[in-house]
Amino acid sequence: MNEHRAPVSYADNGPANLADILERVLDKGVVIAGDIRINLLDIELLTIKLRLIVVSVDKAKEMGIDWWENDPALSSGARSNSRGTPRIRETDEERRELREEERRGEPR
Repeated sequence: MNEHRAPVSYADNGPANLADILERVLDKGVVIAGDIRINLLDIELLTIKLRLIVVSVDKAKEMGIDWWENDPALSSGARSNSRGTPRIRETDEERRELREEERRGEPR
């Protein structure tokens, strides 16, 4: 027997299970924003600005959010490409060339 579940309409007031709620949240997205400030005698000691967005990966990419693809801690592709920034690699190459010149006795 092959059962097929009909899509649930969110307009009716029927009960929604956790899977339905999670599917809707990930499809549409939820943004939570808030600030926490701790002051002592009008002196600001601590400010925490909280910005949280909960969406699916597809929705995030659609919105232009894809920071995890370039983070070496989260992406194996970014990890293999992170051999240092171009300027650092360039400086390392320059140092190697200078050492080679010094070994050969070439003037700068």
